[in-house]
Amino acid sequence: MTQETRGVTVWLTGLSGAGKSTIALALAEVIKAKGRQHLELLDGDIVRQNLTKGLGFSKEDRDENIRRIGFVAHLLTRNGVIVIVSVISPYRDLRREVSDRIGDFIEVYVNAPLEVCEQRDVKGLYKKARSGEIKQFTGVSDPYDSPLNPTVECRTDQETIDESVAKIITKMTELGYL
Repeated sequence: MTQETRGVTVWLTGLSGAGKSTIALALAEVIKAKGRQHLELLDGDIVRQNLTKGLGFSKEDRDENIRRIGFVAHLLTRNGVIVIVSVISPYRDLRREVSDRIGDFIEVYVNAPLEVCEQRDVKGLYKKARSGEIKQFTGVSDPYDSPLNPTVECRTDQETIDESVAKIITKMTELGYL
């Protein structure tokens, strides 16, 4: 496969409010500017409205959500598409399962302290979780397993969006995807 047709899934994981969607959108623009047109974004919120509507937030439903997203990402990746996935995906074992299935996989840990994520919370989800209005909320009443060895780590409390995107682009280039 040539560089133009080699697919990869760039999986952005992190807490709600860490900056996954923001980085995903900026990353997509840079990749398009480099001439790669076979590109898809799978954002957790949008996927939940369409592909996984009806799933709740129990461990079983979260696992099924990630498996479905992983299945779609796998299909696209094997057909030469760069897939940017931005989902919390809180469980390390599920991220590993999806990575093993896809193969061409870059795990990006979008890392920001919980306090910073709460300050950025435009939807008021953390406030609702802290008051008990939302049950099983990742980082508050449900665990988040930080990646042990992510391919790239973006510290969004310490670097700009452009710096985070540049780290991912550099890694994609090193690995032969760009």
